[in-house]
Amino acid sequence: MALAPLAALHRKLFDETDGVKFSKLKDKLLAKHAASDRLAVLDILIGYAREGQLLHWRNFLMSDIARLVEACEHAAFFAWALEQPELAYWGVDGLLKSAGKDAYAPLVALAASSASSLDVRAKAVKSLAVFSGQPFDAGLPTDPGHWKPDSLRLDAVLAWQRDGYPDGTGHARPATHASLDDPRTPLDKAAARLEKKLAARRRKEQDLAQPSNWLTPASAADMAGIVQRWALPEHYRRFLACYSPLMVLIDSEEYVQGLTLYGAAELLKAQHGYAWNPVTQEGISGWPEGYLVIADAGADPYCLDLGAVQDGDAPVYTAEHGAGAWQFVRHADGFIDFLNEIATAA
Repeated sequence: MALAPLAALHRKLFDETDGVKFSKLKDKLLAKHAASDRLAVLDILIGYAREGQLLHWRNFLMSDIARLVEACEHAAFFAWALEQPELAYWGVDGLLKSAGKDAYAPLVALAASSASSLDVRAKAVKSLAVFSGQPFDAGLPTDPGHWKPDSLRLDAVLAWQRDGYPDGTGHARPATHASLDDPRTPLDKAAARLEKKLAARRRKEQDLAQPSNWLTPASAADMAGIVQRWALPEHYRRFLACYSPLMVLIDSEEYVQGLTLYGAAELLKAQHGYAWNPVTQEGISGWPEGYLVIADAGADPYCLDLGAVQDGDAPVYTAEHGAGAWQFVRHADGFIDFLNEIATAA
């Protein structure tokens, strides 16, 4: 008698020795059966994670298992997985999802254990921060695999444990200027158009521990340093003051490498390697006087010509880097035109 489809896939997974074929079988299992036979699929994947013959796939399956599991399911499996170096990373999320706050103590112990790898310890701290609303991850990369040893903030984590694991309030959303909701001027309308595109992107992916793709009022200190150094066109000065980009990356067909739009906090450093040598503390020969880098796409600079300000605006020029002497071409007649262009592209 032929095996039922789920049982047949089960056997094929455990018999397969080719990683590519295994991947296709796994995807087929999830696509055809995860919705209708979730618990059975979980049992198959957990069984493979425990004793499957392709060791790297035992690790890769953990993210699927953590995604499929629900509260109060398979907590013992995830507790076991934390003790397996190759499974511990995604075991962190699985244990939190299945055991809830009962996972706090073992995950704090994991974070504090020097016997565990840095990425696993960082994952424990990051996931605890997200689950509890505590700010252990504030300002750190979204991917804990990029954390450094001093990113773990173990003193704060252990203090939280001593206090009985209180719930936190999470991270506040960055402030935004009121005129984004009621734009009146051409500049405000261009900024509001860009904000609408950025908001759609934030709804898909956003980590408020290190917020990205926001337009937010600049600090008084940042603006003071900028206006002391440059005489900015009024439209760009107001843009920075009211709508300063916070980790804004425009990714589109026009900007295939992504266009980074600089905010007030980044503007001074954005000139490094273009107009300014930070090592010698000198201007760089060959850079056009009055060209202010306001964005770059794959290191190709986009600059305001501060020597051609008219009616509160200035033209935007761009050039390819690494081509010898800079050969700038006019890209937009003014900053507002440039802002409308990238708002359309975002």
